Amino acid sequence: MINIESIVDRLREIIDDENYKQLKETLDGFHAADLVDIFNELNPRERLACFKQIDEEKAADMLEYLQPQLQVELLGEIDEELASRLIAKMPHDEAADVLGDMEEDDTESYLDKLPHKFSSEVRELLTYNEESAGGIMNPLVLTVYADMDVAGVLNTIRIKAEKDNMDLYYVYVVDKQNHLLGVVSLRTLLTSPVQQKVTDIMIKDIVKLHVDDLQDYIADEFMKYQFNALPVVDLYNRLKGIVTWDDVQDIVEEETTDEIYTSSGIATEMVEDEDDILSGNIFHAVKARTPWLFITLIGEFIAVNVAHHFDGTLRTLPIIAIFMPLLAGLGGNIGTQSITLMVRGLSTGQVTLKSAVYHIFREAGIGLLIGIVFGALVTLVTSQWQHSVALGIIVGLAMVINMTSATIIGTCTPFVLKKLKVDPAIASGPVIATTIDVVGLFVYFSLVTIYLLHFVK
Repeated sequence: MINIESIVDRLREIIDDENYKQLKETLDGFHAADLVDIFNELNPRERLACFKQIDEEKAADMLEYLQPQLQVELLGEIDEELASRLIAKMPHDEAADVLGDMEEDDTESYLDKLPHKFSSEVRELLTYNEESAGGIMNPLVLTVYADMDVAGVLNTIRIKAEKDNMDLYYVYVVDKQNHLLGVVSLRTLLTSPVQQKVTDIMIKDIVKLHVDDLQDYIADEFMKYQFNALPVVDLYNRLKGIVTWDDVQDIVEEETTDEIYTSSGIATEMVEDEDDILSGNIFHAVKARTPWLFITLIGEFIAVNVAHHFDGTLRTLPIIAIFMPLLAGLGGNIGTQSITLMVRGLSTGQVTLKSAVYHIFREAGIGLLIGIVFGALVTLVTSQWQHSVALGIIVGLAMVINMTSATIIGTCTPFVLKKLKVDPAIASGPVIATTIDVVGLFVYFSLVTIYLLHFVK
């Protein structure tokens, strides 16, 4: 593992000395992915100085790894002709991503300077939804005809793969109109007799994607079939491109990030670029984080109103107020555990709407058992601490009910949202936590009130 801090310090010394020959030699020793880590620690002036010293092939590779805002920043600072050459060296789908993050005028300017074939293919990618198979596919696909023999296919692979720098996972069999007929793995080609016809060895029952299939479906298909690549077709079964495993890795990472943000009450849909939430414009970050906080504020006012409704109980027995954080904290935590398990299970397919009743009863049982254990501990500690067995029993019983109800709420809510076709990750946000607080406080104050009315003279 490289020491980023020491490397950055060294590069800054070289830049200050304006020794660009040494700077180039130093940068040439790093992999493109390592250069991204280094560039993230440099300021804009230093990044530009380093970027100008990297050879074009490595610079194009590095652009694929960079965050969109840094891609746009670097390309905007260098000569437009050089920027166009770098974009042309990138895979089509990556080039489309870069151009899609630019202003429309800049995008058109670069597209006009790119080679005609490359430009037209990238333009087509830009017409698709960026979260669809059409938006992330690579249109460069190795295709052959069904009447070719293995020797002819292998020769085609040698010529086309070297010329077009294609991803070689599978060979796709098409007709003259480019309709997808079958697929052949490289392993099958290499182990088949050279005179064998492709039609005899190809797989005709093809797992494929449609250009309009969205990311969650694409990820599910890759997880299910474990292929390195899947073909993408249009409505007429014409082969348009392929989606590869590394594209899906990016999808999974993006969806995981979205899920984490959503579960924390951060509205990613409020900003154009999710990077702004973490390291971009501060006002964009405020915009993303504020909406759910307002909703939480309303929810907490409801909780305050519950406490206010029992103000007579609080005046009669003020000591009960000190146990409110205890109940809210444990109820919120166990509820969040149930939510997390259900949201994750629904995401991976381990949990379905058909199994909702089973999981609700199972989690309720788990919540009850854990509640009994913690309730007993709370009863024991409170009784000894406050020298009141009755108060200990009340707090312990409230703990049992609160933890059980929290697991039920936490389990039911993702299923309800899934049924309503709403992202279940929202369930683990501040709204549900507030709901659990309100229910917990109501149960606790109700028990104390009953105790004061019937057992205290």
